[in-house]
Amino acid sequence: MLLKNTYNELLKIVSKPRSYLGFGALTLLIGIILFAMKADGKNIVSMVTASFEQTLVFNGDIVNGNLVAFIILQMLIVHIPLLIALVTGDLISGEAAMGTIRMLASKPITRSQIVLSKFFAGAIYTFLITIWMGFLALIVSQFIFGTGDLIVLNSDGLVIIPEDDVMWRFLLGFCVAFLSLLTVATLSICLSAFAENSIGPIVSTMSIIIVFTIIGTLEVSAFDAIKPYLFTTHMVAWRSYFSDQIPYAQIYFSIFVLVAHIAVLLSITLFKFNKKDITS
Repeated sequence: MLLKNTYNELLKIVSKPRSYLGFGALTLLIGIILFAMKADGKNIVSMVTASFEQTLVFNGDIVNGNLVAFIILQMLIVHIPLLIALVTGDLISGEAAMGTIRMLASKPITRSQIVLSKFFAGAIYTFLITIWMGFLALIVSQFIFGTGDLIVLNSDGLVIIPEDDVMWRFLLGFCVAFLSLLTVATLSICLSAFAENSIGPIVSTMSIIIVFTIIGTLEVSAFDAIKPYLFTTHMVAWRSYFSDQIPYAQIYFSIFVLVAHIAVLLSITLFKFNKKDITS
């Protein structure tokens, strides 16, 4: 019954025009970045690498598909949460707004299974968005710009990753990126259980992300104790796979924090929906 209801929830997502807005916006944004990098990418990158080009040897063009994919991922990972929240923030509150929540709860399925089916449907949508981003960012970029060594500028300086050592890093990086986006999806579903319309959960999700991001960037000692436990702190954990010495301990901690947020938020959603008054 859970699988059947998850399938029905996916059909609901597919039937709504806003579900395609994320894919369309993502395609447009990545298309603009690809066009910009094709038109003036060498000048943009040379401003960063000019002082290194005389002493370092690169395999292939500096502006290649791997570098463009890294730039795209870094630019969009903070914007995609809105595209996710547009869909997942409507999964429960949309039922209340349309007046179908009572009919939904009258089906021969428990309320917990209803929440889980919506969570799984939201997770599948998030996964498809991540796959589409990976296809456009990496596969299309490599087709247009070719491949080569990847140069990454981080806190340790300039890191050059050989071409044959890049793909597995992107694969694991996209996995962590999906986990961070799934946390956002779970947050919006949780807020959706408390709302009677879709606007509230969507706006609230983005507001929480903005507030947590600001707290994470402020150099205030009062926030030091909570920064490591904010999910926004770990939304860029995918970058760790592109370090010279990969900090696996930090990555595992980031994964733990993200999974913990998902578990807690899902538990809150289950509790709230099971107590929700659907008679009014």
